[in-house]
Amino acid sequence: MSSHASTPSHSTSASSALAAYGWDEDWARAFSPYAAEGLLPGRVVRVDRGQCDVATADGTVRADTAFVTPHDPLRVVCTGDWVALEPDGNPRYVRTCLPRRTAFVRSTSSKRSEGQILAANVDHAIVAVSLAAELDLARIERFLALAWESGAQPVVVLTKADLVPDPVTLAYLVQDVETTAPGVPVLSVSAERGEGLDVLSAVVGGGTAVLLGQSGAGKSTLANALLGEDVMDVQRIRDVDGKGRHTTTTRNLLALPGGGVLIDTPGLRGVGLWDAGSGVGQVFAEIEELARDCRFHDCAHEREPGCAVLGAVDSGELPVRRLESYRKLLRENQRIVAKTDARLRAEIRKEWKRKGAMGRAAMEAKRGGAPR
Repeated sequence: MSSHASTPSHSTSASSALAAYGWDEDWARAFSPYAAEGLLPGRVVRVDRGQCDVATADGTVRADTAFVTPHDPLRVVCTGDWVALEPDGNPRYVRTCLPRRTAFVRSTSSKRSEGQILAANVDHAIVAVSLAAELDLARIERFLALAWESGAQPVVVLTKADLVPDPVTLAYLVQDVETTAPGVPVLSVSAERGEGLDVLSAVVGGGTAVLLGQSGAGKSTLANALLGEDVMDVQRIRDVDGKGRHTTTTRNLLALPGGGVLIDTPGLRGVGLWDAGSGVGQVFAEIEELARDCRFHDCAHEREPGCAVLGAVDSGELPVRRLESYRKLLRENQRIVAKTDARLRAEIRKEWKRKGAMGRAAMEAKRGGAPR
């Protein structure tokens, strides 16, 4: 009886203490079965080789993840996860992870093409792009495809805006990215001067944001500006190419003073897609919209008659670069999915055979012979 009586007050105090990390009524409901078992809620703020730091109502504790280390790399404990933690013990163990609302996943660079989860339960995916170097629109599109696929709302932040003193040039750069990122807010900021940070703080203040980008994109400087103090190490970029060294080596979750939570990540050299078909579709929404008017429903937008996408390219409405990038990401994503989806592999092989047969028939007809 007494244990039941103490549960509501303990639950209320835990909810209050964890609110800064994103705890809400929905998480409390999801956790209730574990609360009945005497486990404690917490959010993973850092993971390191089988152990993790977990923010709890009583402060941050170190915990072991041995009980939740599955063979599936997408189910391992990740920064941003909400977990059920043993109330005591040495070591203390994470017993389980609550079901994730969102997950940012990329393909690893290994030949096995495994997925790697970078952050969990994220509301905004901030893609940091440095204005110290020439804009790589194709890379931005790649980041955005993964961001959309994760279930989070992407935001592109053009950092180091103070290096572009001409406001007209800066406006053109922002417009280029906006064209590349339909439906995505594009902000230019200067952490050095504090410009644009108020708008970004308002965007990320209501939930959890993950900070993504290449080394030298200014992520650590941006994180420090949002935190209001120098928490993350910052190194100077190389003058020759605008690139920097990795200053963040782990994914860290930090509560922002004005509300909201930020997950800072190491610079990403490779951004491989991982089953991001719908994400690619959202990045290239204008192409998918045009495709609805193609004569054939399975139009590949290559040489087919009545292709509305190719018509838009011919008229100048759609840049050739956008279509080429769309094709490239679709092909890459299809290859990744095919490695883990036997049915799709069979469909691709069937399509290859069909195209091969059509090609052979065309060659025979060209030679004046009957197709075999």
